[in-house]
Amino acid sequence: MAHFSAFFVIGLFALTIVGLIRYQAQPERVFGILLLVLYCTDMVTTEQVISSFANKGLLTLILLMVCSIALEKTKLLRQIAAFVVRPCYVQTWVRLYGVTVLSSALLNNTAVVSTMLAPIRNNQHHAASKLLLPLSYAAILGGTLTLIGTSTNLIVNSMVLDIGLEPLSFFDFTAVGGLLVLGCGLLLFGVSSFLPSYTASKTTAADYFIDAKVSALSPLIGRTIEENGLRNLESLFLVEIVRDGRLISPVGPQELIEENDRLLFSGDIKKVTLLNQFDGLSLYAYENGLPIQNLTEVVIRPESLLAGKTLKQVGFRALFDAAVVAVKRDGKPLSGKLGDIELNPGDYLMLAVGQDFQARHNLSKNFYFISGVQTEHLLTGRKACLATFGFFSTIALSALEIVPLFQGMLLLLGLLLLTQCLYANEVIARLPRQIWLIIASALLLSQALSNTGALDLLSALISQHQQAFSPLWGLVLVYVLTWLITELVTNNAAAALMFPIAYGLAFSLDSNLHSFILAVAFGASASFISPYGYQTNLMVYSAGNYTLSDFVKIGLPMSLLYGGIVISAIVTIYGV
Repeated sequence: MAHFSAFFVIGLFALTIVGLIRYQAQPERVFGILLLVLYCTDMVTTEQVISSFANKGLLTLILLMVCSIALEKTKLLRQIAAFVVRPCYVQTWVRLYGVTVLSSALLNNTAVVSTMLAPIRNNQHHAASKLLLPLSYAAILGGTLTLIGTSTNLIVNSMVLDIGLEPLSFFDFTAVGGLLVLGCGLLLFGVSSFLPSYTASKTTAADYFIDAKVSALSPLIGRTIEENGLRNLESLFLVEIVRDGRLISPVGPQELIEENDRLLFSGDIKKVTLLNQFDGLSLYAYENGLPIQNLTEVVIRPESLLAGKTLKQVGFRALFDAAVVAVKRDGKPLSGKLGDIELNPGDYLMLAVGQDFQARHNLSKNFYFISGVQTEHLLTGRKACLATFGFFSTIALSALEIVPLFQGMLLLLGLLLLTQCLYANEVIARLPRQIWLIIASALLLSQALSNTGALDLLSALISQHQQAFSPLWGLVLVYVLTWLITELVTNNAAAALMFPIAYGLAFSLDSNLHSFILAVAFGASASFISPYGYQTNLMVYSAGNYTLSDFVKIGLPMSLLYGGIVISAIVTIYGV
């Protein structure tokens, strides 16, 4: 009976891998079914189910991802992105690689790549396809430098805690990760010349038209569009500048900003709050004292008194207790200052409204109401400083082993909620439920392998073939299997599935357990050939118009060198 239970769990392990390959887009469902089967067949206890979801390492990962949301809402990452792009390709590549590696070592590498995507994709100097794949690979390599650099390292740490071992330290990965950053970085620079030069499709100014004014004391004045980081904003595009009655269009990257310039953008209205992160750049709604966190979208009716008139002529603010943030006209591009545009029936207006707006009796005569639009809530001033300083202080205290990472992140989350840098609904909406379920289910699978004696069967099998399994070949086997599962499935699933196998193998071979743990962590991050194994690869896959052959051509030599460095470094530094 005991052997039947062991083989049953081993069968579930194999079926889970098959399910993950078959349903790559739905790993949480595969692991959810695994969890239910393990529990319903009494392979795990109720207490083990509860402890898996409440695992300290897993909760630390969740807290880290939630607290990083506040950092994403500051202008720090966008300032970093603006620093990268330069006319010289080599200079741009080196800056991109260095900045991405360092950022990914301390921040969520998915957030780093998502912030860099728009500036790289929309830059005027280089084909985006020459830079986006190096961006993803740099994020992967940077994530290997520290405990918090990638979710796979934290997943492995959660499983280390689950079996009762000492937690991995912040810099346990740095020695091997540093060699990877140097060695693979040099190779990546060499093979980047083989990347295709795909031209990105041009974005047309067919969306909302947004008007922002440069104030007299703005630090933007006297600097170019490119230096100010205004050229490649995420989903917002600088269409033209109105200066002393003249229209400057198209706007070149070297155009200097002057006092009282009107900068006219087109794009996603939800991103309009990005403009508030530039000191001295104000929207019409803010000039009128109206907030733009929640906007109201309306369409001008045919019988409206606005038809054929401008916003200035009708006295819009006094008439409706609202200010126009942006205008959209289907089928036609708009031009000129927002207040000078002659409005037509059918024009879409995005309104920032005052408290008296809903009480006005003239609304239904002038507008069709479409919907409310919630803009992105970004942080400025003291809140931005608090989010940035708080996050990096917590990381520093953890790295110096003064305050445990879990405790620091929990206290930081409380502070962010109390100061309204984060809101409860944001936390709930961005809670990484998928990762939580995957890791908790994988922890349960590990428990089931132990409960049923499946790991003892592995130990017995190895002892019968002792000559074929040396510690070195065991380490290589663990790394290669983890790498293959990462390429076929995902990095998080690979780390979660391979940890119990690595633990059992190291125990059976009487090897250095720490080396086997690191082999799993680094193997789970070795996703270079497939665009589906790592989130950052998937993000740049469509953005750069890449094909699968592009990943294979660049990723295969990267994978081979990466694996060689990992195995050599682990054996040399830690032994087997």
